[in-house]
Amino acid sequence: MLARLTRRSVTATALGALLCGALLGTPPAAPAAASSAAAASPTITVPPAGSHGFPFLAAAEDLGSFGYTESEYFISGTATSYAKSGLWTPDGRWNVRASGTAAYKSRLLVRRPADPAKYNGTVVVEWLNVSGRLDLSPDYWFMRDELLRQGYAWVGVSAQAVGVNGGLGEIKGLKGWDPARYGSLVHPGDAFAYDIFSQAGQALRTPNGPDPLGGLPVRTLLADGESQSAGFMTTYVNAVQPVSRVYDGFMVHSNSAVAAPISGVLADTLLMPNPSRIRTDLSVPTFVVLTETDVPGAAIARQPDTNSVVRWELAGTAHADQWVYDVGNATVRKSAGSAAPSPDCAAGSAPFNDGPGHWAMNAALRHLAGWARGGARPPSGQPLSTVLRDPVTGLATGGVRLPDVTVPTRTLTGSRDTTGSGVFCVLYGARDPWNGDADAWDRHDDGDPSDPSFPATAEPVLSRLYPTRADYVGKVRTAAQRSVDAGHLLPEDATAIVAAAQDSGIGG
Repeated sequence: MLARLTRRSVTATALGALLCGALLGTPPAAPAAASSAAAASPTITVPPAGSHGFPFLAAAEDLGSFGYTESEYFISGTATSYAKSGLWTPDGRWNVRASGTAAYKSRLLVRRPADPAKYNGTVVVEWLNVSGRLDLSPDYWFMRDELLRQGYAWVGVSAQAVGVNGGLGEIKGLKGWDPARYGSLVHPGDAFAYDIFSQAGQALRTPNGPDPLGGLPVRTLLADGESQSAGFMTTYVNAVQPVSRVYDGFMVHSNSAVAAPISGVLADTLLMPNPSRIRTDLSVPTFVVLTETDVPGAAIARQPDTNSVVRWELAGTAHADQWVYDVGNATVRKSAGSAAPSPDCAAGSAPFNDGPGHWAMNAALRHLAGWARGGARPPSGQPLSTVLRDPVTGLATGGVRLPDVTVPTRTLTGSRDTTGSGVFCVLYGARDPWNGDADAWDRHDDGDPSDPSFPATAEPVLSRLYPTRADYVGKVRTAAQRSVDAGHLLPEDATAIVAAAQDSGIGG
């Protein structure tokens, strides 16, 4: 087991480069006045049907069966770019000045309850991820169950240039995918992405044209970004929120130690503070959630929890995982077909991590929504060890620990052996089913861990850990309740976890 875990290791430097490696635009050098005190309200229009007849990234699942509807809108106006003002330090208290203006036209993808009575008043605005050189919505997929069952509205924003204009690869952005629908879009570069994201939020609060939310009032507006988008979200929180004051709270999911450059130029990442922590003087909250994949590269940016910043590090989780792949793959392929980004893992390599990332994200979202409305701060979580692993189970130690790791049935890691694999494979972590030797396990369990017949790479035996179905289910139920009591798991998800244990066949 431990030998396999070693082969799966990936350096934090390489992973950080991958998480930050989007194609960033170059801003035009236009003059600008001083930055405004709040975001502009852009013009909202309805796009033409286009050649496909549906938006890029339209849901493949039947949203109507969840009581939801999906629509798309264009937003357009004049965006501002920003530059550093004064010295930027690791504490995140960063000031900016306006450095340019440019015309833009981008889009919002909106999913909302069809029945206003089912709407909970909170809108989650996701900065769509473009690491695959096209728009993707990883946090919608992570949090899909919580979003739909609780009546949130969700809005995906095409904030970055490569998602609109295209880059290397088969899909040439929205404009190349459907020129009839998206040919009028204009993105002047990622220096303007921050203000475009501000204006997207302002469009939801004070629509200038058709209302993307169909008349649903905005009670709480949450900004969200995962992976490379989380790097931009970190900079947005620290530098742009004090200027725009658009959002009521922030979800920063799987960022690295260094935030995205305010210039939008990839090379300028080298000029960003290392580490880039979240500023603690904002009146709105920020929730940072890191998977096991992220922690080695982000640990240097750890900071104590405060009244405005909370950080979770999730044991047994991956940057992307089986859940996200299963929920999102059909949607991506509906739009992108064979050009859809693929994990591209080598044949015969370990299966994807299928750990508790989505359960934790459900809880984090509910906590953030309540916190942003003036409710209690979310509970803290222990830091995850970047070195120590349980010598028998191979699981990481420390961190937020949900039933998948407190009552384990397989080894879950945030890293993997990527020999012969594509660049995105590493993000999916790994799971290692246990096929241990019962006789060797019994000798070890009898109190002789130094027995040479029990090799360091031996794996646990499920029948020895959980002799009966009742024993296994009872342990899962107890672990789930402890996680609920700790605030790291939602009660309805605990019920689903216990039901899955009952149906698993383990201990039977």
